[in-house]
Amino acid sequence: WDETHFGKMGSYYINRTFFFDVHPPLGKMLIGLAGYLSGYDGTFPFQKPGDRYEQHNYVGMRGVRLYRLVSSWLALLCFSVQMLELSKSLPAALLTAFILIFDTGCITLSQYILLDPILMFFLMGAVLSMVKCNSCADRPFSASWWFWLSLTGVNLAGAMGVKFVGLFVVLLVGLNTIYDLWDLLGNLSLSLVVFGKHLLARVLCLILLPLALYMAMFAVHFTVLNKSGPGDGFFSSAFQSQLIGNNLYNVSVPE
Repeated sequence: WDETHFGKMGSYYINRTFFFDVHPPLGKMLIGLAGYLSGYDGTFPFQKPGDRYEQHNYVGMRGVRLYRLVSSWLALLCFSVQMLELSKSLPAALLTAFILIFDTGCITLSQYILLDPILMFFLMGAVLSMVKCNSCADRPFSASWWFWLSLTGVNLAGAMGVKFVGLFVVLLVGLNTIYDLWDLLGNLSLSLVVFGKHLLARVLCLILLPLALYMAMFAVHFTVLNKSGPGDGFFSSAFQSQLIGNNLYNVSVPE
């Protein structure tokens, strides 16, 4: 049933039909984008599991499923590289990859149109970026250090933009950052100016950058969905007046 839920929302994005959902928009936008790029026209109703595609573009639907599969494999790759970085052991990383590749849960999730594989990718990407950034601690403010710190912020925004449970990885990165800053503060060889630069860098990449990207997701969401749909009633009359096809569209409100 979840596949009918999120598949339908992917169709809403392709048709630019406004809807309301409890989850942030990024995962559903990516599902819609995968369908659009693979030729799916957004006409399949997604009424119940097991419905046949019939005259609908099945190739496009396979494109959506392929995207789910790619997201799952990328998440597994991130986790394996993360294990290699933490353990410095190639056998441990290969064993981790082997276990995850043949894990029944991962195989099942990758076959359906769900948000979970996308969420897993951003979660694993955020942890991997954090670990790689920690490995660059001996050369702060280098290009690689800035890259992994910024990529951590991007992945945090992605995790929060798919599901709110992505806040757990935000908590993890936040605790790691607090520990890192506390350790730097106790380093008597560093001046307060250098410590201030470390603090500002983390505020920029781990707070301001994710917030900016998170708000940008909603900006894209409201820009794309400009036609009246099942989510109109959750919003004000003023908002509904901006939706094409709504009864209040372009209705002037007396002052």
